[in-house]
Formats: sequence, C-alpha cells, structure tokens
Amino acid sequence: MQNDGLIQNSNEQVEILSPGSIWLRWEPHIHAPGTILNDEFADTGLDKYLTKIETSLPVIKALGITDYYSLNTYKSVINAKKAGRLAHCDFLFPNIEMRLGIGTIKGKWVNIHMLICPDDPEHIEQTQRFLNRLTFTAYGDTFNCSENDLIRLGKAADPSIIANNAAMAHGVTQFKVSLDELKKIYKDSTWAMSNILFAVAGNRGDGSSGVRDAADTTLRQKIDEFAHIIFSSDPAQREFWLGRKSLTPEQIQGKYGALKPCMHGSDAHDLEKIGQPDLDRFCWIKGVPSFDTLLQACIDPSGRAFIGDTPPISTLPSQCITQIDIVNTRWAKTPRIKLNSGLITIIGARGSGKTALAEIIAAGCDALPDYKNDRSFLTRAQSELSGATVNVFWGDVQSEPEVKRLDIFRPESTSYPRARYLSQQFVEELCSSDGVDDKLLKEIERVIFESHDINQKEGTINFDELLELKASRFRVKRNREQEQMKDLADSISIELDKKKLVDSIRQQLKEKELLISQYTSDRQKLVQKGSEKEIERLGALIGAADKVRGYVRYFSTKIKTLNAVSDEVKSIKTVEAPRNLKTMQERHVGAGIKQENWDAFLMKFSGDVDSVLSSELATANQNMTGWRGVKPEVIDDKKELIRTDQELDKLPLALLEAEIERLQNLISVDKQISERHKAVSMKISMETSALNTLKEKLEDYEKAQERLDSLRSDRDKAYKRVFDTLQSEEQILNELYKPIMSKLELASGTLNKMSFSVKRIANLDEWAKAGENLLDLRTGPFKGVGTLCEKAEPLKRAWETGSSEDVLKAMNEFLDANSADLLKSSLVSKDDKVGYKQWVKNFAKWLYGTDHIEIIYAVNYDNVDITKLSPGTRGIVLLLLYLALDDADDRPLIIDQPEENLDPKSIYDELVSLFTEAKKRRQVIMVTHNANLVVNTDADQIIVASIGDRSSSGMPYIYYKSGGLEEEHIRKEVCGILEGGEIAFKERARRLRVNIER
Repeated sequence: MQNDGLIQNSNEQVEILSPGSIWLRWEPHIHAPGTILNDEFADTGLDKYLTKIETSLPVIKALGITDYYSLNTYKSVINAKKAGRLAHCDFLFPNIEMRLGIGTIKGKWVNIHMLICPDDPEHIEQTQRFLNRLTFTAYGDTFNCSENDLIRLGKAADPSIIANNAAMAHGVTQFKVSLDELKKIYKDSTWAMSNILFAVAGNRGDGSSGVRDAADTTLRQKIDEFAHIIFSSDPAQREFWLGRKSLTPEQIQGKYGALKPCMHGSDAHDLEKIGQPDLDRFCWIKGVPSFDTLLQACIDPSGRAFIGDTPPISTLPSQCITQIDIVNTRWAKTPRIKLNSGLITIIGARGSGKTALAEIIAAGCDALPDYKNDRSFLTRAQSELSGATVNVFWGDVQSEPEVKRLDIFRPESTSYPRARYLSQQFVEELCSSDGVDDKLLKEIERVIFESHDINQKEGTINFDELLELKASRFRVKRNREQEQMKDLADSISIELDKKKLVDSIRQQLKEKELLISQYTSDRQKLVQKGSEKEIERLGALIGAADKVRGYVRYFSTKIKTLNAVSDEVKSIKTVEAPRNLKTMQERHVGAGIKQENWDAFLMKFSGDVDSVLSSELATANQNMTGWRGVKPEVIDDKKELIRTDQELDKLPLALLEAEIERLQNLISVDKQISERHKAVSMKISMETSALNTLKEKLEDYEKAQERLDSLRSDRDKAYKRVFDTLQSEEQILNELYKPIMSKLELASGTLNKMSFSVKRIANLDEWAKAGENLLDLRTGPFKGVGTLCEKAEPLKRAWETGSSEDVLKAMNEFLDANSADLLKSSLVSKDDKVGYKQWVKNFAKWLYGTDHIEIIYAVNYDNVDITKLSPGTRGIVLLLLYLALDDADDRPLIIDQPEENLDPKSIYDELVSLFTEAKKRRQVIMVTHNANLVVNTDADQIIVASIGDRSSSGMPYIYYKSGGLEEEHIRKEVCGILEGGEIAFKERARRLRVNIER
C-alpha cells in the first residue's frame, strides 16, 4: 500500500524516474520502399518493410529515413508511425542523401547527408525551402533542388525519358551540389543551423577518403571540416576521428574544427538488408531518442557514439546500482529512483535533499563512516526514519535487492562497503591530523597500493610491504652486479699478466723455430743418399699429421667442454633449480600456493638440452674417432699405405703415423741410424706441436690489450649498471605512484601542484671510512684520516644529483687522479699474491659499492610536504587522489560537493577531466552546485532535488526528477539552479557549429 508517499512494499507499482542517458540502437541511414534510386522494395510493400524493422534485434529506437533529395519516403513512414506502427521506435527523422560535385578515385561522387530535426512541426516545409535554394547549372539552364526541377534536369539529360518518376530518378544522378554553395546557404539560415546536421561518407568509394587518394587533400579536408558526422563503421576511422591515431585530439580540432562521431546504418535498399549492417556493426548512441541526442553525440563523440555488435560497457554490472527504493518514509515523495551506470549528478537548491539522497545511497551500500556525525542528514532525521529502509538493486532490477535499515546509523562490523562515500565530514576528519604518522599519507599509500594489479603486488598486503619487496629485489640485483665487478677485476688482472708475457712468448717462438730448424738439419744428415724422394714425402706426411693432430685436439677439447656443459645442466636441474624454487617458496609464502602447484614454478630449459648435448657429443666423438683412425695391423716397409694421389690432410692420424714410420724405416737400413732418425722426427713433431701451442698462445696474448679495453669498458658498464639498479630503487616509488602521476603529469593548475619527490643521500663519510680500513694511512697521498673523504667530494655530488653516466664519469675521473696512489697504499704487499688478490677484490667491492647511498621520498603539494599542509589543502589533495587513482576501485563513488575547496577555474581545468575519465570505469554519484561538473563532464543522469510543504512532523517533503542533458527540461533546470549553467553549455558547444539550446 502507498499512502502520502509511503512505500510499504517495494514491489508496488511506482513511477520510476528516468535513468538519464543510456545506449540505444539507432539506424541513421536506411532507405524505404519508393526510394528514388536502387529501389529493390518493389515486391515488398510498406507493411513488410515496417515489420522487418519492428522485429529487428537489437531493437531499433531511432530511424533516419533516407532518400535522394526527397522527403517522400520519410512522409510515408511517418504516416505509418502515426497509424500505430513502429511502436518501439521512438524517433524518426529525415536523412536526405545528396551528391557533391566532387569525384572519387572509384569513379563515383562524394555523398553527403542532411540529418533533419523533426521537432519543428514545419520541418518538412523548412527542409524543402532549404533544398530549393540549392542550384545546379547544366544544359544552358539552372536547376534548383525541387522535385519539378529534378524532373526537368532528368529529361534535359536524357530526352528519351518520358515518365516523370524515371526523369526524377535520372535527375538526382545528375544534380551535383556545390560544397561552397551548401556551406553558404547553411550558414545564412538560422533554422538550418539549429535543425540540420551534415554527415559525409567516410569510405573510399563514395566518401571523402576517396578524395584524399585522388591527391586533393585540401578539398577532402574542406568536406570533412564541414561535416558534423562521419558515416563509417570502420574502427580505424572511429579511432582517427577521436584523435587516437595519427593525429591528436587537438590536431583534429585544429584541422577539422572538432572531433567527429562515426555512425553507421544498414543503408538498406531491400528487405533482407534492413537492420542488418555488415559484420553486425550496429550504431549505438547514448541518450533518449531525439535530435538533441545527435547534437550531444557531436559534442562528445567518444562518449556518446559507438559502432559494434553491443554497446560499450564501462562499469561492471555487478558493481553498479541500478535502482533504489526508499521504503516506509512519508517525506520521500519520489521513493523509487532508477540510476544510470555512468556519472550521476544530484543538483538542487540548498536544503533541497541532495545530500539526503547521497547518504541514503551510501547507507544502502554500507559505505557510511563507522561513527556518528551530528551534521549528517540521517542523524538529524532519525525521528522520521523509524522502520525506514533503502532497497538497493545491483546489476539487474529483476534480482532481489539488498535491504538496509536507515534508522540504525552504524554499519554492521562484518559488512563490507560496496561503495566509496566521500562526505564533506569524512574529508574534514581525515585531513585534520598531522605528524609523521599522518593518516592522509597512509590513506594515499593505501589507495596507491590498491591501484596496482594483483600480479604487481606479489603477495604483499599493504604499501609498506610492496615497497620493501620491490626495493629488496633491486638490492639483490645490485649485489649481483657488484659481484660481477669483482669477477671483472680478476679477469683484468689475468689479461694484464698475459700482456706482460707477450715479449716472452715471442722469444720462446724464435727459440722453438731455431730448435726445430736444427733438428730438421740433424735429421737430414741421417738420411742415406737416394732417399730424397722419401724424405720429401716424409715431410709432407709429417706436416699433414701435425694438421690432423690439431683436428683431433680440437674435437678432444670440444668433448671435454660438452661434458662440462652436461655437468652444469645436470647441476642446474638437480641442485640450482630446486634450490631457487625453494627460495622462491620461502620468499612468497604469503601467495598461498599449494605445495603440489609449486612444481609449475620449477625453472626448466626451454628445449630438450639433453638431446642437443647427446647429439653434439656423438658427432664430436665420431669426428675425433674418425680423425684418429686405426693403425694398420700389418705394415710392409716396401708397400705404400697411402697412394701418392691422396690428399694427406684428409686422412686419419693413425694411417699417417704408420706411413711415416714405414718411410722412416726405409730411409736408413742401419738400425741404429733408423732409431735415431725416428727419435729426431719425434722431437720435431713434439717441438712443432709446442710451437703451434705457442703460436696460439701468442695470438691469444697479443689480443690481451684488446680484451683489456673491452673488460675495462665492461667494468665501466657494470658500474653504470650497478648505479642504474640504485636508480631503479629511486624509481620504485615513482612506479608505485605511477597510476596517479601519469595523469598528473599532463595536468595543469591545481593538479599540477601535486608532485612526488625522491632524493638520494650519499654518506661520503661512511664510504670513506670503509675505504680507509683498506689503506695504509701512515704515508703517501692518502696519509691521515679524512684525506680520502676530501678527495672524493666530487663523487658525492654525482652520487646525489647525477645520472648514472654522470656517476661513471665522476668515478673514472677519481680513478684517473688517484688509482695509482690508492694501489700503492694497499695494506697488503704485492709479494703476497694470494693476499693481494683478495685485497684487490675487497678494494673493488668498496670502490664500486653503493650501500652508503640512501633514498628518501615525500608527497608534495605546491612544493610543500603533504604532512605540513593545512587541513583545507589536504582536503584538495585527498579529493584529487581519489579521482585520479580510482582505477582499481570499481565500486560506486559517492561524493558530496567536491568543488567546495576549489576555485571555479580549477574545477573546470582539473575536476571536469577527472570525472569524465572516472565515469568510464565506475559509477559516480555526485552532489554538486557547480554547472561545469554537470555540463562539461557530460553527466549521464541529472537528478534534480526539490522540497515542498512540510509534513505534520515538520519534515519537508522531498521530490526528485531525473533525465539527461539531451532533454530540454533538464537543461533548463541546470541553467535555472546552477550558477553559470548557460555559460557552461556554451563553452561545451563552442567547437560545434550548432545551437544546442533548442
């Protein structure tokens, strides 16, 4: 029962307020039976045509009846609508298709459409009057765009045509509209400027894109600039006209006058095509079915027009309040309110019930604070709330609502707030504290932590843990880089030793070459006369054997190396990977992963490395075995083992050695001489092998300087990487604040006053003291405590303020000036090679260490630390943070008068864009007195609060009405209630050549 505004049962039939602007399907471009060109409805009839529209899914709520230069088919459909057809289609308007006198590369003409507002009862006459002013000159005559003249033009173009219908059809193909004339006539007509929107086809066939490809970009730009709407279903075109492709929004506005909405219809010329655009690219426009909604779409193309099989979904249905019922109250004269999923603004005079509605919604979401506030509506109205409840519908009004009592102020302790409510009192309370343990700073950190993806939180539960985890990771990385620095120091030492030995190796080479020459001479003397050919053959065999012996040595080394790789792989699989997994489990125990699921985290090689190694080993063994060969079992000294035409260096080593042995036996018949010949030959082979080893070593040692340069470069790069990791720690906080900072970076005014500062503090005294513990301070340039600190002062400046390149440069300059003296001041003698080597490691670790550098951070507003701000200024910061950092929280945001602490310019410059972005992600319910926060945010629903007479208890009756900005009565309320409402509307439409105050 309902009595005097009292709802006792929420299932009673009660008038529901409009939810404001919602997505509806439009068909802005559809032909009808009788269309002048390509009419394939001949056997269809109007009845079947209308039935097909009525049964189309999704339901078509608005139709743009299209014809060429004519309103006849529009009139027939309108008459059918008046007779009761198209009951679910709430809005019909004429779409007059014309052809500009501009060709495309497809051999067609650019099509342009006039979308006419049907609100004016004389819109048909006015449209025809506008068309009549268009002219076309041909055949020695001038024709206007009227039915009679189109017939005359058709007959003039083709005298063989007799019938008027055929003549008109031919005439419309000939009549070309001058763009310049069209623009002039349009701008000269006040009615046209208020009631006509122009759309141009965006395709290459009969659209402006074809003009561009025809190398006339200036002409194409003039067409697109004149058009309010682009007829295209291409997602790439939509992105372009919203300034998301090659041009920015500012560049689009500068070049084409405004961003453009893309719209699309089925362009049906036959029954089958009706309501069936290609690829189900339906046209969705947000707002009530009206011409004003088209105007709003031109003002806000990204938020009001969309092409797709379904309308865009921004807020999650489960996190969206769709309706509230205020039950068992006498003062709520509008007890049932349907809510939009986007931005809802509640406006009204002071004391009209705006905050009351916000508090009631917050109470229904368990979002009220857990303390009593004497200034709140629900506290002051307790005597009127006995037995009152608010029923909140989430996602679907058909589902069961959540019922919350209004006469019990404090939420249940176990309840979870399903919305975020920022009352004025909440902001004041939160921002009143001060000190190091500042509640506002903690709230900022909490919001920042919640804004991060769950994967980025890595098992942490709050901001402090996340900061520690991320900083710890980079410290570990820095330690690894510092360990690499020590390894580089060892490598540099090795290369220095090699460089020193180059001359010695060269001398050894000379000695070896001389010794081999002597042995060769000695062997020659042991040869009997007549054996010259055998000696020449023997030399070739020995040379080939040495070469093949190198092959055997190569594959032998490769086998050893492959075995080492195999051992390392085995170690990684059986030791390192399990150990790393265990460490990961211990470090991330909070992840709550079951023990059996951790096996998935075991690090494995991406491929079958065992098979690769097995194959490589098999090949290497096969090659080594092949090059070694097998010594012949029986050797006949008088019978050649190797033919003279065979390539010796392609034969196995064993065969070569056997042939060498055979020839050596033939060279001398004297056994003693033969043995000596063999011994000298063996010496030559051994020394030749040693010579080759020395050559390889010399080649290696001669490149020591090159490697030294590379290692020193690597050392510089390593130190730079070490410091880069330190800078990564510095940037950790920037990353943690990134969700808000990325938005604030491009902001101006109040938002731009917020900043996040990070400072590096280098404790030079600590660093110098650690270095002095490694040095002998009794004598030399670093004599006495404090000298090192004084000489390293330039390093401190680089550490604290420089980039990693600056730090590297400062360190190299410090080493150039002091490294020799530092090494001379070692506490360990160079004679103690083991001890000195360890000292060098400790020295390098100290020199390139960064543990003495600390990072401190602060959140600032207008260059003042947030903990030192006044409570009022903190309130601004809190408000900006909630709006800029609301990505992670998808619950409804209920906010009461966010403009209270901001000047009008800041409201327009900062809050408008923030609310516009916020409504794309979550439902926002805002109480406001500011017109900019209603108009320039393109609020999806405006709820107007007002009060009437007082009831017997003294409580005034509260009324609400609702709608969207595209509705004229709502715009009037905005202009009448909110200061600057008319200015806000004009500012919002200043880029569009239409009058939206219709």
